[in-house]
Amino acid sequence: MRRFLSIIVMSVVLAACQHHQANSRDDSTASAHFSPGIMPADLAAHIKVLTSPGYRDRSPGSEGERQTVTYLIEQFQRIGLQPGNDGNWVQQVPYIASTVLHPEQVKLAIAGGKAPLEFGFGDDMVVNSPANQEHAAIHDSPMVFVGYGVDAPEQQWNDYAGVDLKGKTVVVLSNDPGWGSQDPQLFKGRTPTNYGRWTYKIEQAALHGAAAAFVVHDAAASGYAWHKVKNRWGGAWYNPPGRAGQSPNLPIAGWLTTEAARKLFANAGADFDALAKAAYQRGFKPVALDATASVAIDSSVVHGQSQNVIAKIPGSKHDDEAVIYSTHWDQPEEQDPQAVHSMVDSATGLAGLLEMAEAFAHRAPKPHRSVLFLALTMEESGLLGSHYYVEHPVVPLDRTVADINMDALPELGPSHDVAVVGYGQSQLDDYLADAVRAQHRSVTPDDAEIQGLLYRSDQLSFASHGVPVLYARSGMNLVTGGLALGRKRFGEYLGLSDNPPAPASDPQWDLRGVAEDLRALFMVGGKLSMETSYPQWKPQANFQRPASMR
Repeated sequence: MRRFLSIIVMSVVLAACQHHQANSRDDSTASAHFSPGIMPADLAAHIKVLTSPGYRDRSPGSEGERQTVTYLIEQFQRIGLQPGNDGNWVQQVPYIASTVLHPEQVKLAIAGGKAPLEFGFGDDMVVNSPANQEHAAIHDSPMVFVGYGVDAPEQQWNDYAGVDLKGKTVVVLSNDPGWGSQDPQLFKGRTPTNYGRWTYKIEQAALHGAAAAFVVHDAAASGYAWHKVKNRWGGAWYNPPGRAGQSPNLPIAGWLTTEAARKLFANAGADFDALAKAAYQRGFKPVALDATASVAIDSSVVHGQSQNVIAKIPGSKHDDEAVIYSTHWDQPEEQDPQAVHSMVDSATGLAGLLEMAEAFAHRAPKPHRSVLFLALTMEESGLLGSHYYVEHPVVPLDRTVADINMDALPELGPSHDVAVVGYGQSQLDDYLADAVRAQHRSVTPDDAEIQGLLYRSDQLSFASHGVPVLYARSGMNLVTGGLALGRKRFGEYLGLSDNPPAPASDPQWDLRGVAEDLRALFMVGGKLSMETSYPQWKPQANFQRPASMR
């Protein structure tokens, strides 16, 4: 294995010493020289294009989508890849989207308790219609606190036990009882589970008969700063067309700030902090609040199609088997300067995908298995592009070896370690450990696991269907500055506070660590592409390959 990895490392180093002329029609890259290796300068060239004004609104159906898809296809053509979807570069992904009209006029009115309350959109709460209804409303809906909103039979846990929620509005906490209690014997303690996802909470509220649901925002528990929630929920809500208006979607759902929740509970004669603590104790029962909720929203509802971009290097021996590299291209425009780095985040992932394709195109020997490069749509809207792909795969999932996802490549600088999100789940961790050992680095569990990153990006769609996934990024033990500086930079990158991160033009931007991480992921995929075996999930994993898969 070490000899094999050494060959791959040498191929990357030698390729990095060569350059060739790009022939993209895009003026910004027409004169650029791209190395066949994975280089910081090449990453920067792609990021510069993908963060330029014409690309900043990469919403489904936008002009930014058209430009982004065109750019990706032109670059894949320049590199020498083949269309990956039966001769087509794209896979059409249908959607239905609803956008709240005049959100600044939307108010959540609370009656009952000590006095009437009113919460404004953006400052105190956000709301949308997961059911994609043109008009959605609740009027004097009784409010019930259901703790974490979890129904987990294998954990002997049901926050909905014994309560009739017809016509009622539920209030739920972020994350799951294990996170709240920090008890490693409860769920998985601080390690995230599917029960912590806000989408799960909304689905469960609908399944249990609720009329509406509000998740209480907590930055540490959810992994999102409030400005991110506000920006996302102030835009379009996307669904597959067949799901619109059907259970388990709610007509009304949203988030409350923690401050608004405390005010709501206090007005109803309840102690929010005490109830939040009680919610992670076994035997917790739903608590009816002395409060009713009323809110009405009108939305524009449109049907459309977006696109997954799929490029391919065919396998020289096993064309019917595939290793997948994935990231997402979509990114709604965010006027808030505090959220600009999200646009850079997705651009970095796309740049990494293109650099990975470049490296494989110049790799010798050619891969025995096919290698697919997926730029997926609507990740920001609930992983809809990857959900669609796994339901309509171009290579059957039982012959899909692995998904290596490259969303969120933070520009922290060179590090001594590579952090794996969902560490310990699959044998792919071992492949990565061998690769980074050749770089004199180590693999570590991701310090940000508590934010549930494994459940918030496209690798989840593949994992949920049994395909082993690898989702890794630069660790925080920086070569210069160590853990202290690494944690500071990563916290700024995640935007866990509402303080603005450094802009994309910051001269301190350092892509050397990203390039090194990508080279390690290239080595992993290179090895997988030459093997005949299939990596497996580990016994303690949250996922498994179905019996029908290898």
